Formats: sequence, structure tokens, C-alpha cells
Amino acid sequence: MPGITLNWSRRSNYGVLPDFKRGAYVEIEFTKLQGNGNDFILIDEYQKVVIPDPMKGEFASSFCDRHFGIGADGVLYLSKAAATGDLHMRLFQPDQSEAEMCGNGVRCFAKYAFDHSLTGSKCVIETLAGMIPVEMDYTGEDFMAKVLMPEPKFDRKDIPAIGSGDYDEQIGEYEVFAVNTGVPHAVIFVPSVEAVDITKVSPVIRHHATFPAGANVNFVEKTGTDEIRVRTYERGVEDETLSCGTGATASAAVAHKLGYAGVTIHVGTEGGPLNIYLGNETFMEGSAITVFTGSITF
Repeated sequence: MPGITLNWSRRSNYGVLPDFKRGAYVEIEFTKLQGNGNDFILIDEYQKVVIPDPMKGEFASSFCDRHFGIGADGVLYLSKAAATGDLHMRLFQPDQSEAEMCGNGVRCFAKYAFDHSLTGSKCVIETLAGMIPVEMDYTGEDFMAKVLMPEPKFDRKDIPAIGSGDYDEQIGEYEVFAVNTGVPHAVIFVPSVEAVDITKVSPVIRHHATFPAGANVNFVEKTGTDEIRVRTYERGVEDETLSCGTGATASAAVAHKLGYAGVTIHVGTEGGPLNIYLGNETFMEGSAITVFTGSITF
């Protein structure tokens, strides 16, 4: 796989850098991975802390920048399990916030752990959304992971959303449903996802007063029997991403609940396909790819 070295001066605009011990030479190794185009910088902290906790958000803000940084939708931090899991995952987003979890991020995290012999073909990953079991392996050169997702929660108090019962609100011209699949998601069905100006209309829904913690926004088009297409505007990234695993799961769960699809749903995203399996448990299946490895020096 290709490698890259990025050199930053202490006089750079990155406020995160001068906080390291003055006079010390610092080299931060990272791995860039993507799941369906949803891309992440992974920092391996299995042996030791690399980025101090108070700086993790600022580091993400600096290096997720696609013009002045590495470029990513978030930074994954891998460490030893704190409780009963095998590994612990944290995700910080470009706005410095820490997300509860991320479906595509979990697959990327699992690929790195598998490739570096930190786990076998099965593991349990600790996240803020709870324990996430993953099964993974290679089919030829392709890495695939099947993730046991948090059970979809439709009650407003679990999303969270203001009010009681299931979420079904009219916001502007759209009928909006909502569900929590590890993080809160708004789901809107439209005739064509391509006709939606997603970066223009999503912020109103993402910041709507009924979502006290905000929400990711998914526009969904039914494209066939048990097939949907999804475009997602992500909270924390504050933009459309090429794919969102929890968003695909949320969209599939709402589609099934409304009678639009069965229990096995094929989801097309801008970055590629995902399979969602609903039933007594909820699974997401998809690929992950290592893009390159590198180091940041200053």
C-alpha cells in the first residue's frame, strides 16, 4: 500500500501542534481507510496514548481538513478495551465533537485491527453506543465485515427527540421519520434522491428543535423490491458524505417499518452498496479498504 509523510511546522496554523512538548520531535503515524467512500484517519493507541484526550477533537478538526490536512470524515482512535470488549473505538469528527459510533467507521476500524493481528475473525468493539460485535474476513483480496448494529430505536426518548411515541413530523415540505441506530437519524422518502439539494435543505432538519442532540439527515428513494438508495448529510461533518452505515441501517429500518421493504434490504449509497439484515437482530454488511499509511512530523 502507498505511504506518505506530511511535515508540519510549529509555526503552522494548526493550534493542536504547539501544545505538544516544546523542543521535542514528534512523529504521529496514521492509517487512512475508507468504507464506501466514508473515509477516516486511524490513530493506533493500542500500546500508548498518541493524542492526549483533551486534544483529540482539535486534532480531528485540523487533520480532517481536505485542503490543509490529510482529509477525512473523522478520526478513529483504537485502544485496548476498557471493560469487556476486545478493543475500544472512539470517533472524533471535523467539528471536534465525539460521535457515539459509526457503522462504516467500525468496518474500517475492524480491518485495521484484523490486518495488524489485534483480533481474529471475530471481535467485540466498545463504543459510546455500546458493544458492537463484528465478524470479518477476506474473500480473495476483498475485506468484508458483518456488524451487529445497535437495535433500531423508534421511541422519541431514545432518539432523542422531543415529544412521545414514534417520530413523524412535517418539517417544511418533507415528512420526516426518525430512529436511533447508534446515533440519531432523520429519514425522508423522496421520489428521487438526485433531485434533492441536500446541503441546502438538510441543515434545517439536522438542527430542528425537536432534535436536542441534532440528527443526521437521510434522503431515501425506493429503487426496487427490497432496494433503496440513500444520500446522507452527517451531523459533525456538517456536509454530505459518500456513505453512512448507521444512516443506511436507519433508512432500511424505517423502510421496513413503513412496509416499503422486507427484512433483507440492499442499500445503494453514493460510495457503494451495503446490505442490511433486519429481524431479531440488525446486521450491516460491507467492505473496507486501506487507502494509505503515513506519518505527521513536526
